[in-house]
Amino acid sequence: MNQDLAHLQPYPFEKLAKLKHGITPPNDIEHIALSVGEPKHPTPKIITDALLNHLHTLGQYPTTKGLDALRQSIAAWLTQRFSISASAINPSSQILPVSGTREALFSFAQCIVQRGNNAIVMMPNPFYQIYEGATILAGATPYFINCDKENNYLPDYNSISAETWKNCQLLYVCNPGNPSGATHSEEQLKQLIELAHRYDFVIAADECYSEIYNTDQKKPLGLLEVSQLMGNTDFARCVVFHSLSKRSNAPGLRSGFVSGDAMILKSYLSYRTYHGCTLSTPTQHASIAAWNDEEHVKHNRLLYTQKFNDVLGVIGNSLDVKAPDAGFYLWAKTPISDIDFSQQLYAQQNITVLPGQYLARGTTNGNPGLNHIRMALVAPVDECLEAAHRIKQFIQTL
Repeated sequence: MNQDLAHLQPYPFEKLAKLKHGITPPNDIEHIALSVGEPKHPTPKIITDALLNHLHTLGQYPTTKGLDALRQSIAAWLTQRFSISASAINPSSQILPVSGTREALFSFAQCIVQRGNNAIVMMPNPFYQIYEGATILAGATPYFINCDKENNYLPDYNSISAETWKNCQLLYVCNPGNPSGATHSEEQLKQLIELAHRYDFVIAADECYSEIYNTDQKKPLGLLEVSQLMGNTDFARCVVFHSLSKRSNAPGLRSGFVSGDAMILKSYLSYRTYHGCTLSTPTQHASIAAWNDEEHVKHNRLLYTQKFNDVLGVIGNSLDVKAPDAGFYLWAKTPISDIDFSQQLYAQQNITVLPGQYLARGTTNGNPGLNHIRMALVAPVDECLEAAHRIKQFIQTL
């Protein structure tokens, strides 16, 4: 067996299941799950129709590179959404379809990392656990950059020494962030691109939450957008990851894409040819329909905005929490231990939230997830509002 498998930590939801084991919540109130970031809004009909209308193509082997029409629709979406010039993206060499961002974020590290004693992959802390697992199984060492409230829950890149940057081969950036929803500024993204060129590493920007934001706020910036602004027009050392799971409420479709540096994607295509994780042809046609339509995305956005407004209107004065820049999570500080808070909330109010420390690792500067909880506002509006009232009631008992 691969010895590195022994270094993988249990997934956060395994820990959560153990935390809840043996507890019997009140049976006179419905369970509300705010723990898993799985969209619950209906998948748009244009996607399901396109999928069903192309089931006859299941008799064809799909290519790793995907349909030309899919890559062209993605290129058109990228240039429209992120103000990237149409000539800057070559659909043939700078876009690859992937089976959702989770699969791609993992496999990308296996392609990029050159094994060695000093190989480092940097990532935010708290983080999406795929970053850590991908790093370990690629034969590198995870380097966690704490995201504390004092730094607006963003990584403090200025705290990293030049020697550490020299050993960095890959930097995972989650923008907007999971769990905080914090977004990187233009200056921060420019800084990262400059560092990538100075120290010769690759930036993998996980932008899967980029389309969920309050319309009264600025759209989250994208890495490729900023790369072009600063003159890095071939997107050297920059690769972005996008998905239809959150944007289009289609997590089961397992469809996304990567885009950026053509030289990197050429090698990644070679890797994926052996990896064998291709999108079925019906899935590709459903994806084309999704990327070509913005109306369902706007409607989705309005629902999340309503939920944030309603929920924060109830618990905003009870918990140390604020609306995120983007995404569908609330990252709240707890008045007691995040473990105790989560356990007691489930026991008293039949609500499941995720303890923050399960999403982070302890460092010399502590565990930045301690005494925080993540709440995913993915349930219907009325359910989220009901959860908010129960949480407020619970807090009043502390």
